Amino acid sequence: MNYSLHARIRAGDPDAFRELFREHAQLVYRHAVRTTGDWAAAEDVVSLTFLEAWRLREKLRDEGDSPRPWLMGIAVNVLRNTGRAARRHDRALARLPLRDVLPDFADELVGRITDSEELAAVKAALSQLRRGEREVFTLCVWSGLEYAEAAEALGVPVGTVRSRLFRARSRLRKLTDGELRRRRGNVEPVRPGGQVQGGRIGVARSTEERNR
Repeated sequence: MNYSLHARIRAGDPDAFRELFREHAQLVYRHAVRTTGDWAAAEDVVSLTFLEAWRLREKLRDEGDSPRPWLMGIAVNVLRNTGRAARRHDRALARLPLRDVLPDFADELVGRITDSEELAAVKAALSQLRRGEREVFTLCVWSGLEYAEAAEALGVPVGTVRSRLFRARSRLRKLTDGELRRRRGNVEPVRPGGQVQGGRIGVARSTEERNR
């Protein structure tokens, strides 16, 4: 197995780091934008991740075909460290009307989650999972890491990754739907008698269309 890239990264070879960035910067960015729901914060996470990778380069071991699990482990730690401030920010934003948090090219970055309202709801639902479940879900489902790669990134056994992912998937859809109903209930008109119109994931139709 060829470990030349690993050795070059450990040695601080600038060309090796350019290759590392070229191959994996978009992966880190997509993971961060889905986790944070904020494209600007995701850019900061990418910068911090590669700065940390440079600082920790001597800890990269000659395991696996790619340094991807090692790099994503660093990204997870960066997100953990920035998460406390983000949660305080989210609590403040929750008192304001919902606004777009992603630019027009968001659909290219976040796949099926093309609506900023849905992204905000998924992010809120993810925050209700245990941290281990949340990290496994974002690594395996959103960022496409294999179970073994996610296990290496998080420093846990493969079996733990599998069980956490099963629990996360089981809970996330229900939590997301509930979060969307809550959010849309806050902004949609109140019907006579005090009932609030809710909804599931999808493009919201006008009140007039629903009442025809």
